[in-house]
This record gives sequence, structure tokens and C-alpha cells, in this order.
Amino acid sequence: MKPTRAALVLAAGALAPALLLSTPSFAATPAAAPASASASASASVDSDTENAVAIARILADPASGRAVKREANKALDGTPADRVAFLATGYAKAQDEDNRVAIAKILFANPATGKAVKREANKALDGTPADRAAFLKTGLRLAQAEDDRVDVARILGRPGISDALRAAAEKALNGTPEELRYFLTVGQYQV
Repeated sequence: MKPTRAALVLAAGALAPALLLSTPSFAATPAAAPASASASASASVDSDTENAVAIARILADPASGRAVKREANKALDGTPADRVAFLATGYAKAQDEDNRVAIAKILFANPATGKAVKREANKALDGTPADRAAFLKTGLRLAQAEDDRVDVARILGRPGISDALRAAAEKALNGTPEELRYFLTVGQYQV
């Protein structure tokens, strides 16, 4: 960790409780105009410290991907304006980059990826950042369920399947996406 970043993280960690505890008292009283240039400079230091704390929290989040971590570290190593820019737009851009990578891994890491997942993943890649986030949050699950339904229907179409397997497959088709996935990965082999 670079000395500048280490100093910022330590300062942010030390000042965070004081900033959090003092915030309600500022909200209760009307804001006064700065009396001098030093008061204005103090406010900008506090604001930069708050930004550094916010970025440190983003870095500490285990869900943060490589691009988010890379850009957050650049912001912490940079100027106060860099930290403001990261929080204003850079974080969203880096998150979208991480989402694109996650979708590409879904598309290309598994050769058995089904048609519905491929279709929806490609739509998300061609769409907006919100489309990509929605795909990863819910769209993947729904597309996977569509592919799983096709796979269960194929099992039902096999000649000579047992009555127990047929009953389990039909039950899975009427179930949730998770029940479909369970049937395909475990349940069909237990019948």
C-alpha cells in the first residue's frame, strides 16, 4: 500500500466515528457561512476524508470486482478531485466493466451454456449498464430455468424412462428454478 493511501485510510478510519457522530448535530442547526478561508479548507478536508472512507468501504466489500478495486485504489492514490470523480461516475463505470467480465465468463467458460442463457447474456452485453446488472441479478436465473426446462423435457422424451424418473421430472417442471436445477444436478440420479 502506498504511503499516501495508507495515510488516507488511517485518517479515514480514525475520523469516521467522529464524522458519523457529529453529522446529526449539523443537520439540526442551520449551516453558517464559513468565517474564514481556514474554515472553508477544513470543510473540504472533512469532505475528502468522507470520500476516502466511502472508497475504503467499497474496497472492503467482498463483492467488489477487479475493475472496481483498481479504480478505487487509483482514486485513493490520487487527488481529492479524483476521489470525487470516482464516487460520482468512476465507480459505476468500473462496476459495469466487472459486470461485462462476469457475463463474458458465463458465456465462454462453460461450453454447455444453454441457448436461453446465451441469448439473454448477449442481449445484456449489447444493452445498457442497467441491463447488465439486471441480467446478473435476476436474468441469469430466469434464463437458466428456461434452459433447465428444455433439459427436463428432453429427459421426459427419452424412450423407456422409469415411472419414478418421469414423476420426478414432471414435479421439477412444475417447481421453482431451484427445483429444476436440483433435479438436473442431483435428483435425476437419485431416482
